Amino acid sequence: MHILKTSYQGNPNVGLFGWANDKVCLIGTGFKSKVVNDIKKVLDVPVYEISLCNTDLIGVFCIGNNEAIVVPDTILDFEIEELKKICKKVGLDLEIVTTNLNALGNNILCNDLGALVNPDYSARVKKQLRQVLRVNLKPGTIALHGIPGSLCVIKGENAVVSNNILEKEEDKLKELFGVSNITHGTVNFGSQNIRSGVLCNKNGFIVGDMSSGVEMTDIDEGLGFLNQ
Repeated sequence: MHILKTSYQGNPNVGLFGWANDKVCLIGTGFKSKVVNDIKKVLDVPVYEISLCNTDLIGVFCIGNNEAIVVPDTILDFEIEELKKICKKVGLDLEIVTTNLNALGNNILCNDLGALVNPDYSARVKKQLRQVLRVNLKPGTIALHGIPGSLCVIKGENAVVSNNILEKEEDKLKELFGVSNITHGTVNFGSQNIRSGVLCNKNGFIVGDMSSGVEMTDIDEGLGFLNQ
């Protein structure tokens, strides 16, 4: 099983409440215990239930890759300590950034090769992100929006992205992230905010329960799982 169709307390935007890489998954504290166990099975990594900024919106405030986790300085002290413990266990760096654009998950799209960030980030923040993630970083948009993190999901050489992406933006994705296969799609019955409805790593993906069969097939194929 590499797919889980579920919701968070009735909310199909499961990507807002979790973040995952190939080492660990962080989720909000409101998932049912059975769903937590299913997430572990699908993603095949340790799952930790935490809060960020005193909320369950893990996917909104957290970004990262297989090198590091990055969070805004608006998170609370006890949350920082919990993240430090988790990062030590799974072998990740932890970085805290100071910025008004603190919804990092919306404003930053990254993998182990690149990062596409909201052009409004300062040079200081861009430098900090580039160094901790150890990637090539570029400012840019998807569908002319400065929130690339909410509009695309990447796994290896595969990406699923908003239908409204421009051709020049798509070319930039391919170059920056080493992506060769790009699928245009939606999630949760028509939402362009792909990442808001999807949580994935190399082993599988979690998708919002309002997603249609066609959307799930597009995501499954688009992320390359059917070829594994």
